[in-house]
Amino acid sequence: MFKMKRIPTYMLLMFFLLIAIIPFVIIVFTAFKTNREIIRGVFDMPEVWQFTNFEEAWNQAHFNQYFRSSIIVVIPVMITSTFLSLLTGCAFGRMNFPFKQALFFIFLVGIMVPQEAYIIPLYYQMDKLGLLDTYWALILPQIGMSVCFGTFWMQGFFAAVPRDLVDASKVDGCTMWGALWRVMLPIVWPGVLTMLVLFFIWTWNDFLLALVLVTKEELRTLPLGLAFFQGRHSMDTPLLAAGATLVSLPSILIYVVFQRYFIRGVTGGAVK
Repeated sequence: MFKMKRIPTYMLLMFFLLIAIIPFVIIVFTAFKTNREIIRGVFDMPEVWQFTNFEEAWNQAHFNQYFRSSIIVVIPVMITSTFLSLLTGCAFGRMNFPFKQALFFIFLVGIMVPQEAYIIPLYYQMDKLGLLDTYWALILPQIGMSVCFGTFWMQGFFAAVPRDLVDASKVDGCTMWGALWRVMLPIVWPGVLTMLVLFFIWTWNDFLLALVLVTKEELRTLPLGLAFFQGRHSMDTPLLAAGATLVSLPSILIYVVFQRYFIRGVTGGAVK
């Protein structure tokens, strides 16, 4: 009887799941079709699976080059932002120091202000520093934005760590640095992995920074490369679908692999 009551909930969740998945499924199927098959029906299966669309998008449309640029930007952003967010999150979550609330509010401003509001001043700042048309123009602003969110995110996790565990580690001779890496980090690890996934998705899908701060084709990331690719091949729908699949697939795979960490709480880590 208890399970019967859950059926309407499951049906509603399944409905929204289909709404989210069907557009992506259509794009993937389209990537394996020809233009003639698309005209015949969007939901029809391909007669012959056209892997040549992916080969052409990867090689002739320079998606291999765009993919390399995205990796060059994403990896430093993830590593640096995660390390700095751990330090700032621990500081705001576990320590008391002057102007703590004011400084934390400054980090929150980095979350509240939209990217469009500061992209023009950022452009001139990067120009003065001589960083336009370099990977640093994409990496450094992303680190700043990511750390703002990461500080807010990790502050809550560190604040929830039982004080008795930290005090016990200090009694055993741990410094605050040792307590961070040996005691608190294993407890907040689910939050760290979730933050890593968010950093990857946001940086991988970022479009505005790459559009404004770089003009060289070899520096374009995948979302920007797809936009220019769409302008040149607007009539070749299967090729566009193949390019869109290449852009979105890494984010989907990363999320699928780490999705369970989105629902794990810091209490579960502490009990373990």
